[in-house]
Amino acid sequence: MPQIRERTVLFADLRGSTAIFESLGNAEATALVTQTVSMIGQAVGECHGKLIKTLGDGLMAVFETPRDGVRSAIRMHELLERVVARGKLQGGSPSLRALRMQVALARGEVVEMNGDCFGDAVNVAARLLDHAGDNETLITVEVLLGLPSMQKARFRSLDRIAVRGRSEPVHVHVLDQPTQGGDMAATQFGEVVHAVEPDGIRLQWMDLDRVFDIDSMPIVLGRSVQATYCITDGRVSRSHARIDWHGGSFSITDLSYNGTFVRFGADGEIVSLKRGSCTLHGSGVIGLGSPPIDATSPVVRFEVLHFADTEPLSLSQSRGRR
Repeated sequence: MPQIRERTVLFADLRGSTAIFESLGNAEATALVTQTVSMIGQAVGECHGKLIKTLGDGLMAVFETPRDGVRSAIRMHELLERVVARGKLQGGSPSLRALRMQVALARGEVVEMNGDCFGDAVNVAARLLDHAGDNETLITVEVLLGLPSMQKARFRSLDRIAVRGRSEPVHVHVLDQPTQGGDMAATQFGEVVHAVEPDGIRLQWMDLDRVFDIDSMPIVLGRSVQATYCITDGRVSRSHARIDWHGGSFSITDLSYNGTFVRFGADGEIVSLKRGSCTLHGSGVIGLGSPPIDATSPVVRFEVLHFADTEPLSLSQSRGRR
């Protein structure tokens, strides 16, 4: 008999599992991914939730309260960190050490039937995963409103995001996680030295030239007219990439299907981000959907600014161009 209940729906998805299959083979990789998902799933029961199903390299769960759902998400990240740390200590496969996870939660009425759940909250939570960066937790405003004050304080707004299959954009918040083990971007993409915290970032695509200060974060780059920085090119996703302010630096996260590509300096190495993130420093270009080597592809120039030292474009000038 179908039952309709108010629930907090959680989806979690491991990223990087494809590389594990390529490096370990099907049998060993299947066992490893299944074991990892099972370990992460322990957080559901610990936080009074119900595991609905596992989805290969992910899972779906429901909770009576937003508080328990968010607690479970935080616990899942902790458990994955243990798996990755253990892999490093034991000299495990590099692909294992590169495992990441995205978590998304939504709240609303769901239909519970035959051990499964259906409804708008289920669809929104599943599709929010497309917008989550590495090791991020995204929640809808309905989840946020059900949290106690101390939990609310750990989230910041990403404003409204266009979600696939939804006519109306969804107001989304992201969990601010403490940085683990230093600057991951410095480890992956070369040393990044921040002598002085930057004050803003300048973006330029064709004649769209704008400067954003720290209070303007996050910046969503995309084709949608609701994007913070709108790029009207058919090759750009509606919500293609997001620039955030984290721990004294700017970072960019790919949200697209075709990838985001960053090149630092005039002829630096191109960093490919496919659902990944990296720290932005100095100046360079961002290719949306293709590497910034094709003169016809949509490319955004960026420059991290220190207003006390250089004034390539003042905030008042920039705002006058909007």
